[in-house]
Amino acid sequence: MNQSPQYLRPGLVLGVLLAVASLAVTTQSSLAAEKSKEQQISRVIAKEMTAAQKALQASQWQEALKNLEAAEQKSPLTPFDKKTIYDFKGFANVRLNKLKEAEQDYEQAIATGQYSAEDAAKTTRMLFRLSAGNQQYAKALEYGKQVSEAGSANADDLAVMSQIYYLQKDCKNSAVWADKAISAARKAGEAPKENLFQFKLQCASDAGDNAAMATVLVDLIKLTNKTNYWNTLLRIERQDERDDHNLLMIYRVMYDTNSMNAGSDYMEMAQLLGDAALPGEAAAVLDKAVAAGQFTDQKDKDRAARLANSLKPRAEADKKGEAAFDAEAAKNSAGELDIKSGEVYYGSGDYQAAVTAISRGIEKKGIKHLDEAYVYLGRAQVALKNIPDAKKAFSGLKSVPNISPRVLKLWELYSEKLGS
Repeated sequence: MNQSPQYLRPGLVLGVLLAVASLAVTTQSSLAAEKSKEQQISRVIAKEMTAAQKALQASQWQEALKNLEAAEQKSPLTPFDKKTIYDFKGFANVRLNKLKEAEQDYEQAIATGQYSAEDAAKTTRMLFRLSAGNQQYAKALEYGKQVSEAGSANADDLAVMSQIYYLQKDCKNSAVWADKAISAARKAGEAPKENLFQFKLQCASDAGDNAAMATVLVDLIKLTNKTNYWNTLLRIERQDERDDHNLLMIYRVMYDTNSMNAGSDYMEMAQLLGDAALPGEAAAVLDKAVAAGQFTDQKDKDRAARLANSLKPRAEADKKGEAAFDAEAAKNSAGELDIKSGEVYYGSGDYQAAVTAISRGIEKKGIKHLDEAYVYLGRAQVALKNIPDAKKAFSGLKSVPNISPRVLKLWELYSEKLGS
């Protein structure tokens, strides 16, 4: 592509508050539970810690902090006392959305060495999310690697790593972690996050790597089926296509996925259809463009009007002669006329007749463009809302000798997303 569109907007969207709140370690456990362990809260802070816990249970975060700060001033304090105070403070500050303070609290808590192995792992994961949310990316990456190496990172954690690397303009590592996140999501039976592919797409776009862009766009279409991804993919595939037959095939995919967004697309498709002796379909394409307001410049409007005026008499003549042409085609031992009859029926909107004629033609021999036969059969079935038979028709493209790999790939992708 000659341009580098922005598929992403800068900014770390991590849902940090919710994610961190769900990772709280010992805060929601009771002091009674703490007392059941070998280490216990010192008597010197028992009053303050009991009051702090009651305040936390009542969602009185400031009151909890007040009591915890009072406990912090007492002496002597054991390492276990300090771990519990900092852990509780961290939780309260998370709830108050004071994430920088919470990060400092949990760092102090883990530095005491008093967490169990399980709780230390949870706290490290929480620090990873907090430092990421606080835009302390170098620190976040170190915590994230620890979480990953411990085997406790989920797909969302791995996605955060990818996003941090992306924000650091490290596309190589962003892609590595994106792939890890995608794999983890699929292993968990979940759909991967769209933005993981967007990181890879934007990096490929910035590097001007159209092949890499096309690969990622296919993944994005499989995931979302969004028209903007179809549009970008088809423009990439179209720009290097020099064969008019294949170019028209690409335009058909673009048209059927509603991913045309420029009057020039409709104009060129209509011209190619007219050249292919399909004036009815060409006129319908132009009518859609006009109805959608695609021609805003007066020169384009005039050009479209001239083209329409040349197409419509031919389309009307084809429509009048449909029945006679179809009867002649049915008698012919070769299937070429049947396919052409079906294409004319398709252009005039008689989709059932199109299915009948093309199906009849495919059973015969002597078809010049078998790929078009399967495509129009599939398109007619789509128009009739017969998705299973449409998919069956498109699957026939695999058997077409010398079909363009590009055209085959695009119609297979279109077929895969039908009905989704």
